[in-house]
Amino acid sequence: MLFTSKLACSIAIAVSVCSFNAQSITVEEERIQKAIKVMPSVTLALSDRVNLFKDQVKKARNLTVLSQLSIRHGKGVWNDAKQYFKNTSSYDDRPLYWARLQMSKALKDTKAFKESLPDQQNKLLWHFELYSRGQTDIKFDKNTSKKILITGFDPFLLDRNIKQSNPSGISALVLDDLVISTEGKSAEIETLILPVRFADFDQGIVEELLTPYFRANAVDMIITVSMGRNSFELERFPGLRRSSLVPDNLNVLTGATKDNPLIPMLNGKKLSGPEYLEFTLPSEQMKNAGGLYPVQDNRIVTTKNTTLEVQALTELINEISVQGSGGGYLSNEVSYRSLLLRDLYSPVLPVGHIHTPSIKEHDDNKLELIVTQLKGMLTQALKTL
Repeated sequence: MLFTSKLACSIAIAVSVCSFNAQSITVEEERIQKAIKVMPSVTLALSDRVNLFKDQVKKARNLTVLSQLSIRHGKGVWNDAKQYFKNTSSYDDRPLYWARLQMSKALKDTKAFKESLPDQQNKLLWHFELYSRGQTDIKFDKNTSKKILITGFDPFLLDRNIKQSNPSGISALVLDDLVISTEGKSAEIETLILPVRFADFDQGIVEELLTPYFRANAVDMIITVSMGRNSFELERFPGLRRSSLVPDNLNVLTGATKDNPLIPMLNGKKLSGPEYLEFTLPSEQMKNAGGLYPVQDNRIVTTKNTTLEVQALTELINEISVQGSGGGYLSNEVSYRSLLLRDLYSPVLPVGHIHTPSIKEHDDNKLELIVTQLKGMLTQALKTL
């Protein structure tokens, strides 16, 4: 896993490869002690798993044992987070986020890790990330007629508010393995949670996680979800370039601005694709879902020349993207990257991005309403599959 060093890359341009040290403590891990002090009940909610992992990796004598423990407990902490919701009915994604960071920090503190080669360290951290984000939990074993894959995001903007939660993250935990039904159709939902880190996107985490399902035509719909503004927004036209001034969870800035939008990377090369793509979600049906919040088909984009509400993709020919309808941050980017995969492997698959209403830190009642309405939107979409 390419973890960006705070010293080397605190204001780095994420489209270039900067020096890093896999053994160094990341900005995210540096926040752990503050988080424990401010909200111990949240950060220590999965402490049984964290403490067991710490104890076992400390005793590990070599990289092979560390790898086995990372696989076992990476899968375990994902399942623990889902079970935490079932046991408590608390709509809270934060226990998983903070447990994962405590575990990755403990992994790097071990003698066996420090004695491993840098490439081995990066591979171990990368795999731990994937396991703890639900990669190996996707099974689609409920014998339903349809399959829906959902992605969410970690909490972010934590220096602004260490208590921040993310509706898309808890949506992923609550909806994972769920079966929805309507009009004689049924669908199983499987989910993943993505990091809010530019380096992971540049390294290809979206492509690694989603390509197998596109290539094998293994699902009937893929929806990426993130926290947005005041309503549910179906982001119709994602753009190629980054332009946001918001740092990621490592406090990395891309160097991109609205005046200087930048193309992200994929495995050492600039991501290649058109300036804008159009989603293929059944927006009219999804807008019919009941709930507290409006559901909008957002068609507003910003180009180098203007900001406009777009009716057809042909209106954006020869334009340079600055912001897609979902903005110029990683929420726009996950939408763009997933649609690029769709066009490459599965051109008729319904794919697109949903911005949920935003929350301040954590609000259990509001999060329950958001997750329930999102489930309703998925049920409406199922009617079209």
